[in-house]
Amino acid sequence: MAPQHGKKLNTHISVDTWRSTIKLLKQMVQQLEASDVDFEELKRNLEFTASLLHALHTDRTQTSFDADDDLQLRSDVVPVEVRDWLAATFTQRVQPISRQLEEKPRFRSIVRAVQAGIFVERMFRKAYSAAIPDQPAGVLNFLRDLDKWSFDVFALDACSSGHSLKTLFIELIIKHQLNSRFKVPISCLMSFLFELERGYSKHTNVYHNHIHAADVTHTLHCLLLRTGVLYWLTELEVLACLFAAAIHDYEHAGNTNNFHIHTRSELAMIYNDRSVQESHHISAAFRLLQDENTNIFTNLTRPEWFELRSLVIEMVLGTDMSSHVLQVKAMRTCLQENESIDKPKALSLILHAADISHPAKSWSLHSRWTSRLMEEFFTQGDKEAELGLMISPLCDRQNTPVVQSQIAFIEFIVEPTFSLISDMSEKIVIPLIQDTTDPSPTCSRYRGLQWTVADLISFRSMWMRHTEENKSRWRNKMKNDVFDFRDESETQTEQETA
Repeated sequence: MAPQHGKKLNTHISVDTWRSTIKLLKQMVQQLEASDVDFEELKRNLEFTASLLHALHTDRTQTSFDADDDLQLRSDVVPVEVRDWLAATFTQRVQPISRQLEEKPRFRSIVRAVQAGIFVERMFRKAYSAAIPDQPAGVLNFLRDLDKWSFDVFALDACSSGHSLKTLFIELIIKHQLNSRFKVPISCLMSFLFELERGYSKHTNVYHNHIHAADVTHTLHCLLLRTGVLYWLTELEVLACLFAAAIHDYEHAGNTNNFHIHTRSELAMIYNDRSVQESHHISAAFRLLQDENTNIFTNLTRPEWFELRSLVIEMVLGTDMSSHVLQVKAMRTCLQENESIDKPKALSLILHAADISHPAKSWSLHSRWTSRLMEEFFTQGDKEAELGLMISPLCDRQNTPVVQSQIAFIEFIVEPTFSLISDMSEKIVIPLIQDTTDPSPTCSRYRGLQWTVADLISFRSMWMRHTEENKSRWRNKMKNDVFDFRDESETQTEQETA
C-alpha cells in the first residue's frame, strides 16, 4: 500500500483510503503482538501512514501557511517584533470562502468611457457648484487635483472645515455621473454623509477617522482610473466601489480585531471573532440606509440593490488585514494559471491596496499617516497594559522599532501588493485593447486605449519611485533607532504632478 517513491500523495483523502489505513494499522499491531514482523514491510507501512497523516494535515491547513515563507521574510534583517506584527496582522488560519460569481457580459464601452471622461472633465466643477453652492474657493482649487496620486487630503479637510469625506464622495459620484444615472436624491446624500462623518468621529481616532476614509476613497478612484480597470466596470460596480471605500472603516473603534477578541468585546461576541470590525462597518453603514431620509440607493432596482450590496460586503470584508496573504496568493495563482479574473476578488484587492497605500505616496503624506497610525497603536498598547494584557506587536510606546516596521511593511506588504495590482490590471486591460477593431490613430477608442496603456506603465513606475524613496528616508533615520514624530510637521504638504 505504500506510495511510489518520489511521488507526492494526493491531499484529497477518500473514505476508502482511511478504512484501508485503519485496517493496515490494526494488522501491524497484531503482527507486533505475535512477534511475527517483517521489518522492511513494517517500515514501508509506517512511512505510508506518516505520509497519509501529513497529507491530512496539508489538506486541512493548506491556508494555514508559514507566515514567514509566504511573506518572504528574512529573519536576519527583520526584528522579531516586526515579524510577529506582520504575521499577526496580515495572515489568518481560516478557510477562505469559495465563491465564484458568474462573469456578467456587461462592460463599460471604451468609447463611451473616454467620451464621458472628456465631458465630465469639463463639466464636473459646474455640476458640483450647482449641487453644493457657496463652496470655498480653496475647496474648488484642491478638487482640480482630484486625479493626482499624491492628493493632499489633509489640506482638503482643512479647507472644507473637516468635511473631506463628504466633499470627496459627492465630487466623485458627480464626476462619474452616478448621481444622475442612479437618481441619487441630493437631500438623502447630504443626510447620509452627515451621519457617515459623525460615525467616523464616534471614537475620536487619530488614524481611523473620516480623513482616512476620504483618503482611501480618493485612492480607490485613482487606482481604477490610472490602471484602466475603470473601463472594465459597469456604472453600478463603480458606485459600489466608491461606497465601499467610503464606509470601509465606519465607526472604527481604534483597536485591532485581536484586541476585540482578547478583551471579549461586544462586537467580538456578535461576530464570533471573524472579521469583527469589518463586519460591523458593513452592518452599521447599511443600517443607515434603512432610514428613508438617508437611503441614497432608494431608486436602485431590486437586482441592482442586491448586486451592489453583495459586492460591497465582499470588498469591505477584504479589508481585514488578516486576509492579506490569502488574497495575494489567490490572485497570483489566478494570474499564473491564466484563469479568468473574478471581479469581486479583483475589486476587493484594489480596495485593500487603497487601504494600505500611503507608503506608495509622497513622503510628506506617508510620514504623517505613519505618525497617526503609530499613535493609535500606542494608545491600544496603553489600554492593554492597563488591563494586564500582553501588549500587541508595535503597540508598546517604549519599545517599538518604528523605522524597521515601516521598511518591512513596505517591502513585504505594500510593494508585493502594488506589483500584483499592476500585473492584474494589465491582464484585465490588455484584452480590452486587443478587442479594438479600428487601429486608426484618429479613432477615439484607440486614443483612449493608448492613453490607458501609457498611464498603466506610468502608474507602476510612480508607486515604485515613492516606495523606494520612502524606504530610503526610513533607512536614513535608522541611526536614531526610533522615528521622532516631532521631526514631521503636521503642516507639511506636497502637491505632485505625477
